[in-house]
Amino acid sequence: MKILVVGSNGQLGKEITRQFEGKHELILKDIPAIDITDYASVEALISATKPAVVINAAAYTNVEKAEEDEATAYRVNALGAQNLALVCRKFDTKFVHISTDYVFDGATDVAYDEFDAPNPLCVYGKSKLWGEKLVEQVGGAYYILRTAWLYGEGPNFVRTMLKLSETRDQLKVVADQYGTPTYTKDLVWVLEQLIQTEFYGLYHASNQGSCTWCDFAQKIFELTGKAMKVEPVTTAEYPQKAKRPHHAVMDNKMLKLRGLDVMRTWEAALQDYLETESKQLKTKD
Repeated sequence: MKILVVGSNGQLGKEITRQFEGKHELILKDIPAIDITDYASVEALISATKPAVVINAAAYTNVEKAEEDEATAYRVNALGAQNLALVCRKFDTKFVHISTDYVFDGATDVAYDEFDAPNPLCVYGKSKLWGEKLVEQVGGAYYILRTAWLYGEGPNFVRTMLKLSETRDQLKVVADQYGTPTYTKDLVWVLEQLIQTEFYGLYHASNQGSCTWCDFAQKIFELTGKAMKVEPVTTAEYPQKAKRPHHAVMDNKMLKLRGLDVMRTWEAALQDYLETESKQLKTKD
């Protein structure tokens, strides 16, 4: 299967490459080779390469900066998604678009499923929701996958915590925001299954269970055997421009109904990730 990966240098793009190499014919594109905000650029690339599937792993993800740069966030996350969807529909190409738990306001303590109404609190969340809406309006053979707290190959929360542990023995971490850490490896498992079906539509795809950022940090140090004191703090103690959902846990209801939910618990996925990271470090040494 010929697959075009847009945003191939990001965490998800790198994991798709790792898992798909040797199994699928990959076309890897990132800035500046492609600008998804430019329709002509998108059309020219897809027309020339003729992929069977296009995966949009590109996004404007700087949540804080989006509050000041709203236009760019909407151009990338909304219009960029629409451009890809339009061209994919034109060439009868399957399209995978990655979205986020930030489309919800987190005002409930119950896990959100695909049938719950979104209500984003920040520019990033609003721009991603508009991306979803525009893809849906275009129609065609599309899959929208909402995921959360993603980590993999690249800068992420896990690596940040481990880096800080090298110079500190105590950290303050937010303990009133709940979500589900999700390993890119597991997300790609689901993605690969979906693109081989015609079960188009909207899906939640995060690891199982939930925790706070503080819980997440504590589990990282527990699994790596690091003696780190993690002090829980509130969101209010770290004022930010962008409002975050306090409880954005998601239920993979549609994947479960389709029999395609292969997502592990977030703890099992994290342990796998840390073991992989450890092996890579030893290889480098």
